[in-house]
Amino acid sequence: MCPAALSETGAGPAEPAESPDTLKLCPREEFLKVCEERAGEIYPIKERKARTRLALIICNTEFNHLPLREGSELDIIGMKELLEDLGYRVTVEQNLTARDMEAALGAFAARPEHSSSDSTFLVLMSHGILDGICGTRHADAHPDVLPYDTIFRLFNNRNCLSLKDKPKVIIVQACRGANRGEVWVSDSPAASAYGAAQLNHNLVEDAIYKTHVEKDFIAFCSTTPHNVSWRDVTKGSLFIVKLIACFRKFSWRCHLEEVFRKVQQSFEKPDIKVQMPTIERQSMTRYFYLFPGN
Repeated sequence: MCPAALSETGAGPAEPAESPDTLKLCPREEFLKVCEERAGEIYPIKERKARTRLALIICNTEFNHLPLREGSELDIIGMKELLEDLGYRVTVEQNLTARDMEAALGAFAARPEHSSSDSTFLVLMSHGILDGICGTRHADAHPDVLPYDTIFRLFNNRNCLSLKDKPKVIIVQACRGANRGEVWVSDSPAASAYGAAQLNHNLVEDAIYKTHVEKDFIAFCSTTPHNVSWRDVTKGSLFIVKLIACFRKFSWRCHLEEVFRKVQQSFEKPDIKVQMPTIERQSMTRYFYLFPGN
């Protein structure tokens, strides 16, 4: 629920006037109002001056046996800027094998700053298959895949006590199979032949797996299982572009799941390329408001 729905007058908070290319900030009075009215329903936010929020981005662009993920550098720039605007100190790791990804995640989970943080973001962008995220050495004959269970295991309450009872947000940009995720429905029998007629040649495929999670996790995946995810080599991944836009516009007044739903709604009307992001393995017990600017 967005805080606007809490208003007895129905008017809701006045929307900040920032540019669509900048993160809208939550007015201090709105932040205090929501914290007071929903104290038992939301994750507590630590004081800005004292907290040490951290985020990790892992992006694989170059591979030994798989195609270059052109445009992914734009995803890194956009996500890093967004997370920094949200108050996170961002670590970026690039072009890692599955073993190196696990090591990077383990080192990040062990960071002492999590003790004085209130949440964390993990962003993984690569080629992928149904079983997980591809490392840079992946080939059909010799898989190099990071299973999703590994991520959740490294950050669960047994292995990462410093993030216990705190939101752990996992964002994944990768394919989860080779299917196109579309079906053509029409009263006209000729419509079924339309499928591949209109192609944007700037768009290329990426290739994840729904796994077991612990408390206070939420995973947001760029597409449904068995289906591809699309990336524009001139703009970046469609999912990441729309995710950033929705965070900038709505996170000042909407909790995280509501922001994710806004992203899903932006994909609701099938375009030339079809994908549907999915919210998965949600085990957060409260609403997570980011309250940008507070």
